[in-house]
Formats: sequence, C-alpha cells, structure tokens
Amino acid sequence: MASALKNLSDYDESTIPSAEDASFGIVVSEWNARITHALYEACYDTLLKHGAKEDNIHVAQVPGSFELPAGAKMLADEYKVDAVVCIGCVIKGETSHNEYINYAVANGLANLSMVYGKPFVFGVLTPDTEEQALDRAGGKHGNKGVEAAVTAIRMAHLKKSFKSGKSKIGF
Repeated sequence: MASALKNLSDYDESTIPSAEDASFGIVVSEWNARITHALYEACYDTLLKHGAKEDNIHVAQVPGSFELPAGAKMLADEYKVDAVVCIGCVIKGETSHNEYINYAVANGLANLSMVYGKPFVFGVLTPDTEEQALDRAGGKHGNKGVEAAVTAIRMAHLKKSFKSGKSKIGF
C-alpha cells in the first residue's frame, strides 16, 4: 500500500508481541543523514517501547544505502541478533542511479534473509523528492522507522514461534 494512503506510524499496538527476549541490529546509512537519523530514532524508540533492552540493540552506520547489505551481514556475524533493520534513503534525483541502488539493496537483503534464515528488514525510503522523504521520516505520512521496527519485532517473533512449536495464524 502506498504510504500516501496510510500513516507509517499507525498500527495496533495490542497486536505486537513483546520484544523483551529478542536481539536486534539496526544498520543506518549516513547518506541523507537528516532523514535516516529520524528513521533510526523512530525505529530505536519503537523497539524500546515494545520491550527490547538497550543492550540487545546493536547499531552500525554505513556510508550509503548501497552498503546496507554488507553492513547488515557484518553486524549479523558479530552479534547474535533475531532481526536486522536496514535504514536508508535513496532519492530519485536526475539520473537512474536510484533504480540500481534500490534493486541491489532489496536483492541483497532478501538474499541475506534466505541465507541466515532471519529477517533483514528493508527500511529504505525510495522517494522521488526530499520532501516526500521528509513526509515519511516523521512528517505527514508518519515514520517508516516505526514500521520497520514493528516488522522486525513481528518477524523475530514469528521465527521464534516456529522453534517453540507454537506457530499459529490469527487475525
């Protein structure tokens, strides 16, 4: 669903499992720092809000969004994490560079998820303009950092539920 039709920060808190026993990684791109740091803060705060312990949140910064998969792999190799959130922002601009970067990052994170058997969450904004990015980094469309954190919590919980044999589908 397009974020123009949904606020990225709106969700039913009662449906989110506790993050108390989970460990998370957050990899943040330094490029477009004004935007990515706002996404990071929202992600971090949302993890804490749902019970994650500060000591169980590991953070790494990488130069740009293209480096997110490599940084995520390094972080996952260094720490025992249940999910890794990758935060970046690739603004379209005047060339098609965004298509190459966005594809590489999405493909890299999907591959890491398959190889590691754990979620590597795509928390990357792919807007046409800086204004659209700001709208999704705490502006009128909410904050994708919240959405990415909620996704990480839910996916980490899903993985753990398979190990415990308590997997269920419920709405």
